[in-house]
Amino acid sequence: MDAATLAFDRHRPRLKGIAYRMLGSVAEAEDVVQDTWLRWQEAAHDALESAEAWLVTVTTRIAIDRLRAAQAQRTQYVGTWLPEPIVSDGPATPEQLLGRAEDLSMAFLTVLERLTPEARAAFLLREVFDVDYDEIAQTLGKSEAACRQLVHRAKTQVRADDRPRSTVPRETHLRLLRGFAEAAEKGDLQRLKAMLTEDVAIIGDGGGKVPSFGRPVIGGQRVAQIYFAVARRFPGAVRIEVADVNGVPGLLRWVDGVLESVQSIEWDGERIARIHAQRNPDKLARVTTEFSR
Repeated sequence: MDAATLAFDRHRPRLKGIAYRMLGSVAEAEDVVQDTWLRWQEAAHDALESAEAWLVTVTTRIAIDRLRAAQAQRTQYVGTWLPEPIVSDGPATPEQLLGRAEDLSMAFLTVLERLTPEARAAFLLREVFDVDYDEIAQTLGKSEAACRQLVHRAKTQVRADDRPRSTVPRETHLRLLRGFAEAAEKGDLQRLKAMLTEDVAIIGDGGGKVPSFGRPVIGGQRVAQIYFAVARRFPGAVRIEVADVNGVPGLLRWVDGVLESVQSIEWDGERIARIHAQRNPDKLARVTTEFSR
């Protein structure tokens, strides 16, 4: 490979990480990176002070334009919109995570949906990817002062909307999840309820393609009954696997051999406090291909 291709490939994970966090879609992130690659091939490489800065700027600007269009479409979305999950069958590498795992959770990406495209870009570049304010200003075509204000307001909004989450050691997380998966497969109502907080919430995205919840379902009894009902409706046909979902252990639920949902789980330290359940078949297609067996 020539020097320009090597330079692009070196920065590809960072570019995809920016694009995915901006758009919440693996496919759209890959399209953004491909568009950046096409522009990179036409760029005057020798005239650039920093290949990385150029690539980050172009990727961010393309992602902002795509997010503006996507947000207009999402106003017509049926039910709750959740990101397309990134799933692996073990602890993910930094390349698979597209950056730091703590900034990739379904809950974090869902909160980012409340920000404007430029505020989201400024916040991510500064708080997740450690980009200096002068580079952010050049990327967004704004003053450094304006970018600082964007980041400050975004941080305030994210902190207000994003509930605190307990950091659970991975082995504890896996043990608890396996117990919950077993109870859900068997439809053990009392055990399920015991593993949920009283104010647990389950948030689902069916995209109008499959039945889902129009709004979050809240309460340990109600959420436990949802899992109980699935096990009773499909006796012996429910299989639940533990897998890494956006960097932390989560669940894949199969019904009659078909991937029914990818579930991102948050804990209060001992019990499940919130569940994001991605059920939209369009957003499960990639996971289905990779994990079907």
